[in-house]
Amino acid sequence: MRRWLVGLLVIGVLGGLIALAAISTLLGGVGSGDFMFGAPCGSVLATTDPREAPRVAVRVSDLDAEQRAIVEQIIAIGKQRRLPPRAWQIAIQAGMTESRLHNLPYGDRDSLGIFQMRPSQGWGSVAQVTDPVYEINKFYDRLLMVPGWENQRPGDSAQAIERSAFPARYHQWEPLAVNVIGTVGGDVTEYVKASCTTPLPAPSEVAGRAIQYALGEVGKPYVWGATGPNAYDCSGLMLRSYQSAGVTLPRVAAQQYWAGTQLPVRQAQPGDLLFWGYDTSNPDTIHHVAMYLGNGRMVEAANQTVPLRQRAVNFDEHELMPLAVRPGVPVAKA
Repeated sequence: MRRWLVGLLVIGVLGGLIALAAISTLLGGVGSGDFMFGAPCGSVLATTDPREAPRVAVRVSDLDAEQRAIVEQIIAIGKQRRLPPRAWQIAIQAGMTESRLHNLPYGDRDSLGIFQMRPSQGWGSVAQVTDPVYEINKFYDRLLMVPGWENQRPGDSAQAIERSAFPARYHQWEPLAVNVIGTVGGDVTEYVKASCTTPLPAPSEVAGRAIQYALGEVGKPYVWGATGPNAYDCSGLMLRSYQSAGVTLPRVAAQQYWAGTQLPVRQAQPGDLLFWGYDTSNPDTIHHVAMYLGNGRMVEAANQTVPLRQRAVNFDEHELMPLAVRPGVPVAKA
């Protein structure tokens, strides 16, 4: 009888594990793991998962003098070590989570400093783990030991180093980290692969001029309803970019979806417009538009938490519409 019961228990556990695996596969996973950052260009700067609203609204202007000095050191040391901006972002998110970017002389148990490093766990002496230059270099040393850190979500890389009991908390600082780097990081192109910063040749002169305009506006603030020249929303940036190339687009994203030739999104070329909708089968639900640059990159005015920027794009992204639009190309008549 006992053997029979043990056998049933084993079968039940195995069956449960198989069922969980099947459900996970069908649902595509949950949380941060199922939002993909493209490689290698995802190492430029990561974006906030579009399914998550930032839970903490902190702007660069909210940082105090010590926080700003530490951020500047994180970026400066990252540049000295020829690390890409993705590494700086991970360090900023980790530091903001662990200490709010302050070099703390206290912490849980023997945790100290910006990243709450513990001397008892081999991070260094008390003097070392409270020396910003040592701390930042030590963090980068550990980061380079994390497999695939360039291709996963920054908060996941921070968690791999810090091993927090609350791993998801690092993600909330994505918008701030991206904004900080955009504000104080200077020209980052020297520290990323050329393919990440140079769009593919545009398929037409019109698209090339639109791309040139849009990239020239990177770094300016997002303001809902703005159409330039000092600030933009998503459709406002597309409107002015194509206007500079002699093409008139409607004002809002849902209307821009019909302002050119539509083609499968996976066939998008530089200059084509990409759209996001709450229901990808219903164009009336479109709420965002961006310009494809090629090489898995795009330029966009995302939201008020980050300035206009380039970012990686995956054609399997949540809410990405199945069709891209090529402005300036006449719509084929039935």
